[in-house]
Amino acid sequence: MNIFLIGYMGSGKSVIGKKLSEVLNYNYLDLDEYIQLKENKTITDVFEVKGEIYFRKIESKYLKEIIEDTYNTVISLGGGTPCYGENMSIIKTADNASSIYLKTSISVLSERLFSEKDHRPLISHIQNKDELIEFIGKHMFERSPYYNQSDIVLDTDQKSIDKVVESIVLKLF
Repeated sequence: MNIFLIGYMGSGKSVIGKKLSEVLNYNYLDLDEYIQLKENKTITDVFEVKGEIYFRKIESKYLKEIIEDTYNTVISLGGGTPCYGENMSIIKTADNASSIYLKTSISVLSERLFSEKDHRPLISHIQNKDELIEFIGKHMFERSPYYNQSDIVLDTDQKSIDKVVESIVLKLF
């Protein structure tokens, strides 16, 4: 089975994905890292040089490629991946796959992201926490309908990495 981790940036998809893959003895794959490898550019460079429309097209292309070519893999998706084109439908109809939304509150996301905003191109322009909370809130309003289509919706607030991983394992098996 492939397990797709879905959620907003800062929700813990990468750290949870790596830990979950260890616990399950699965492979681990980060879609953004896969895109960077295939394009031989950082995500930021792809956005700057070729634009978001190009990025979203190749994101879908590589998502399909991963679904066709991987098994027993935990896959961390980009925060916007399920929200564009047919990506969520592709994930939902994939054979032997499960999608998990790591649902994290806006307050927790803003706390996590503010300190690392300079390393996240999407929010690097934001000056203070109030602006960040508003930015995340708008995104979550737009993205939640996609995220909530996941097979499992798991609230991650106030839970350790180990507790989140344990909850996922218990819900899957």
